[in-house]
Amino acid sequence: MRAQSSATDVSLFTANHSSLPPMTPADLKASALTAPTPPPGLSQEALSLWHTKKGDWEAAHNIAQDIHTPLGSWIHALLHVIEGDQWNADYWFAKAKKPTRGPQDVDALWEEIAAVVLP
Repeated sequence: MRAQSSATDVSLFTANHSSLPPMTPADLKASALTAPTPPPGLSQEALSLWHTKKGDWEAAHNIAQDIHTPLGSWIHALLHVIEGDQWNADYWFAKAKKPTRGPQDVDALWEEIAAVVLP
């Protein structure tokens, strides 16, 4: 049987994770390329980018489509560029108010978005 968590447990978790150094885009990329699971405490945006770099398009897309912000639309656009659906990507770039990018820009675009997600 699972023990109930207490306010102390939650504050210890928060204290332990808030003392971690901030993750950089390079850290996120390295984690996706080497770790089997994402690091704890990622935002939904960072989690989608982690799965994108991991090569798990489906997981990344499932997360991105539930982020109803211009940043979420930008990530969604990246995913459709990767998928090869440029028409759909252009729609999401427009929603994000960002210029259209193509397949040749995937790595640079991931880096650009990650720099906004993980300042």
